[in-house]
Amino acid sequence: MSLLGGFAAAAPESGGAAGVPRHVAIIMDGNGRWAKARRLPRIAGHRKGAEAVRATVRAAHEIGIEALTLYAFSSENWRRPATEIADLMGLLRHYIRAELAELARNGVRLRVIGDWRKLEPDIVTMLDEAITGTAGNAGLTLTIALNYGAQDELLRVTRDLMRQARSGAIDPEALTETMIEDRLDTAGLPRLDLLIRTSGEQRLSNFLLWQAAYAELVFTDRLWPDFDKAALLDACAVFARRERRYGGL
Repeated sequence: MSLLGGFAAAAPESGGAAGVPRHVAIIMDGNGRWAKARRLPRIAGHRKGAEAVRATVRAAHEIGIEALTLYAFSSENWRRPATEIADLMGLLRHYIRAELAELARNGVRLRVIGDWRKLEPDIVTMLDEAITGTAGNAGLTLTIALNYGAQDELLRVTRDLMRQARSGAIDPEALTETMIEDRLDTAGLPRLDLLIRTSGEQRLSNFLLWQAAYAELVFTDRLWPDFDKAALLDACAVFARRERRYGGL
């Protein structure tokens, strides 16, 4: 079954409709615990988690969400056992091969954020081809965070601004929030509305720190492999009930 297999190719309702967040990000947590509870190897949890990705992408399209950003592999995940990292990279290769045709057919545009070009060369090539092959699509934007860390992202932006300031291209006194946002990995995406974390943990874990400044945060005890359309709808319902003041009254 492919990542987007089974959902209609028709365009969804316009994003931003009443109660529907335009941009949703998810920290997909709990694959290992899901497997442990069933006395299965951790890779079984990751495979089941990939099925949850399919269901969630399909649901986001149907609901009318414009952008879905998934935290797939953090810069800190390199600390995991080498065998688990190898399994994860193998799973990534498999799904890139399996999903590209479906992404294109269903109008989904793929983006990748993070320092992902430091992954193995064949994975980088496959991702480049997937990004190029879906660049003209106008449906849901699916962004995968790979080798991503928000502190690293902000450090890269800071270094770029400092280089331009030294060359005289930028006046430090004229620096604006927009100038920073235009250099973030997420530049061009709608502002983040809703950030969801599964598995009961209640922290951002170095994910979209700048972008989450005024996002609504929803934490659920559900483990990622059990996440589905109903869980996404529940989170969106919580979002719809909240009053967003952005610091005002």
